[in-house]
Amino acid sequence: MAGSFGATSTTDEVLAGVDLSGKRILVTGVSAGLGVETARVLAAHGATVVGAARDLKKAETATAVVRADAASGGSLELIELDLANLASVRACADALVAAGKPFDLVIANAGVMATPFGKTSDGFETQFGTNHLGHFVLVNRIAGLMAPGSRLVNLSSSGHRFSDVDLDDPNFETTPYAEFVAYGRSKTANILFAVEFDRRHKAQGVRATAVHPGGIQTELGRYMKPEVMQQLVDSINATNAQAGAPQFSWKTVPQGAATSVWAGVVADADLVGGKFCEDCHVAELAEGADIRQGVRAYALDGEHAKALWAKSEEMVGEKF
Repeated sequence: MAGSFGATSTTDEVLAGVDLSGKRILVTGVSAGLGVETARVLAAHGATVVGAARDLKKAETATAVVRADAASGGSLELIELDLANLASVRACADALVAAGKPFDLVIANAGVMATPFGKTSDGFETQFGTNHLGHFVLVNRIAGLMAPGSRLVNLSSSGHRFSDVDLDDPNFETTPYAEFVAYGRSKTANILFAVEFDRRHKAQGVRATAVHPGGIQTELGRYMKPEVMQQLVDSINATNAQAGAPQFSWKTVPQGAATSVWAGVVADADLVGGKFCEDCHVAELAEGADIRQGVRAYALDGEHAKALWAKSEEMVGEKF
């Protein structure tokens, strides 16, 4: 079952016949796009979904479809979370811990892409601070709520190939800023965080993985000018043509969210634990300047993952 899906599989196809009644799942970023669809399909299969979002008013409107599609027993509750503000992250985590209700799955879905240079309220480069450090603090603070058999799914990207993390200059204090280099660093960090979280927790039956949803036209691309987006697509197609591969095509949102729910619910935990997944399968190692699929070796390196963990603790001023 876990191996019968691919790039065009949708969330409904992946979860066909799956009953999630009694399961409690946290999804971050439920005010648009993949987060809304992920929450929808989980609630439609009976799960109790806790949806986190920075703008609760926007999320309330966006998730009307989640409540409309919720099966008997399925539900959605919202909680405020601004990943670019560690005070907000800690308040969110504290509220969840105080409630004391365990999670069977945490999907760290929220994120930003290719933003102009900026800093979070805590002084971190925007993409690294939001995509990695915010989730790093949130997930570690609620790790005690993750019951044996539960999983963490980090939304990463094939964009991790743009750059490894830079532990010497994570905030671009001495390095010239480039939007996609910063994005690549943050997406590599998402994978390395899953690798180390999995190593630390698998003995207790808690596993972690990272996924690439595919190319989807959502609000994530709001900082990219149309001509820049077209140049990126043209570059991909030129590479694909040289490799004899099919031309690039956008995924629908249900196709994009499919790998998240596949890795979180359907796939065998030992198959995906500590790995990087794409198109509803575990990605293979791939090197080369123009590789569009697969995962870079640096993103799965265990010692590298430990070093990022230590650097992240140093940056947020908290040990886990």
